[in-house]
Amino acid sequence: MDALAPDFDAFIRARTPALLRSAYLLTGDQHLAEDLVQSALGQTHRAWRRLYASGNAEAYTRKTMYHLQVSRWRRRRVAETPAGDLPDLPGGQPDHADQTVLRLSLRSALDRLTRKQRAVIVLRFFDDLTEAQAADVLGVSVGTVKSQTAKALERLRVLAPELSDVVTGDAR
Repeated sequence: MDALAPDFDAFIRARTPALLRSAYLLTGDQHLAEDLVQSALGQTHRAWRRLYASGNAEAYTRKTMYHLQVSRWRRRRVAETPAGDLPDLPGGQPDHADQTVLRLSLRSALDRLTRKQRAVIVLRFFDDLTEAQAADVLGVSVGTVKSQTAKALERLRVLAPELSDVVTGDAR
């Protein structure tokens, strides 16, 4: 394994930002996303010799992330509550309110989708996978990906109509 360690390190440096983006969309929380990527990379490291030879390391890592997240969704949830209001920051900070509102709206809408619908939306539109690739990652048929995508998009239109401006390009 020592001979392959530099290759694994290069893989981590190159792919971690993209994996973190996907993990954030799956979890909705930066810290949970980091934990998810770390767990997936741990499993990838254990299988690195086989993955390096086949060239499927990223696909394996992403599939591991999705499976780990589905396992977490199945566990009992404990709701978190904020401790209180945060103090205002000193002046001179740029206002990102519009982007923040859209981001929160998207996050809230994704949270209200079923786990399959959320996974399909993340894979298809954030990871930019084809229907066949998404079906392979999730271990379902292409028809299931198509139907879940249609149902998820319809539900998103109802849950967050303000996001339609983003899709059509009318948002700032």
